[in-house]
Amino acid sequence: MAHSLRNTAPHGPTNDYHLLPATDRQIRYARAIAEQTALEIPVEAQRDRQSMSAWISKHKPDDPSPFANYPTGKQVTFAERISRSKRRPIPSECFRDKQMMSRWIDQNK
Repeated sequence: MAHSLRNTAPHGPTNDYHLLPATDRQIRYARAIAEQTALEIPVEAQRDRQSMSAWISKHKPDDPSPFANYPTGKQVTFAERISRSKRRPIPSECFRDKQMMSRWIDQNK
């Protein structure tokens, strides 16, 4: 039985995220941003997921919500896992600022 080596690199799997086309969801969100800001989406931004993601990040509107600076659920879950395994408490102010939570995670991995 012959095995195909089409999608494998000589040193293991590769991250081809930059080669994948932009998703429909990315395109819809980019078009909504473009309509609100009277911008055009450059052709080069539509080539792949990575380029589209960079364009969206650069042009998306700021979130005026008071909770916009809170850490994400994934950040909190990851921090709590680190906290349990290293038996270190997470400072309460980290739960109100995503940058502080990110720094705590980086210092305690």
